[in-house]
Amino acid sequence: MKSITIFDKIYGTYKITSPVIIKLLKSSPVQRLKKIAQFGVPDQLYHLKGYSRYDHSVGVFLLLRKLEASELEQIAGLLHDVSHTAFSHVIDYVYNMSELEEYQDNQHKSFILNSEIKAILMKYDIDPNLITNYYLFGLLEQRIPDLCADRIDYALREFPIKTARLCLSGITVTKDRIVFNDRELAILFAKNFLDRQKKHWGGFEAVVRYRIFAQALKEALDKNIIRSEDLWKYDDFVVKKLKKSSNKKIHSILTLLKNKSLDHLPKGRKALHKKFRYVDPQVVTASGLKRLSFIDKSFRDLLQKEKKQNKKGVQERIITI
Repeated sequence: MKSITIFDKIYGTYKITSPVIIKLLKSSPVQRLKKIAQFGVPDQLYHLKGYSRYDHSVGVFLLLRKLEASELEQIAGLLHDVSHTAFSHVIDYVYNMSELEEYQDNQHKSFILNSEIKAILMKYDIDPNLITNYYLFGLLEQRIPDLCADRIDYALREFPIKTARLCLSGITVTKDRIVFNDRELAILFAKNFLDRQKKHWGGFEAVVRYRIFAQALKEALDKNIIRSEDLWKYDDFVVKKLKKSSNKKIHSILTLLKNKSLDHLPKGRKALHKKFRYVDPQVVTASGLKRLSFIDKSFRDLLQKEKKQNKKGVQERIITI
């Protein structure tokens, strides 16, 4: 195949002719991501309709392409989430790594070096060790609160489409960093990002569902209903095993999670927390690059307010089975 055409609702239509990227897109590890929920908990057990890790991975690749990143960085972007297990970041809660949500990052290098991806990269004289080092690529990954293709893409996918495209129009690259060339668009993006953190990523339903679903997975692992290697397959493979089991606790949790709200559950004593995601982008001004919080007091105040609110967490819910 000499070319493939990709259409994305945010970035538009792209014709891909790079042989290595075509082979990677068609590889089993990348195709597997179509069956991994970006939101962690599958749609049937979540309160929101989501999209796949594949959609996000291709989106990051297309955004980097739009920003004229090197092909090496585009490849790193396409592969940056390839080592996610089933249920994405829910696994951090299974393995007690919920504060940083870094289980996937810790597996990334070994996953690539032990998959068909390694051979594909080496065929085209690409060192797999370079691809697995995120922070060699300043457009792909940056630490919070800076912008990066990963952070931008998963946010834009949850914004209203008109808002997403408008925000995208204000993004540019300066000194090998993604910045905004328009203050108002920077505010629009940063505020919408905080809104998604408050109402979704760090919101009550997500925080509680992650922990409750993780309980079901822990129970399944403890009772040998599933094995750790099953988690390297895909969401529905594991869910089917859970449903076929005779374990009452697991079945009760699966039934419970079908509810679109868990607010009716009895309250516990603990405050639950999820990773606080936010951006404070740099903006092009007449006097150079400036942090948004430095040039806009209303955003600075809002950011501090949301940080304080996030520290309070959400009240745990108790399941009695």
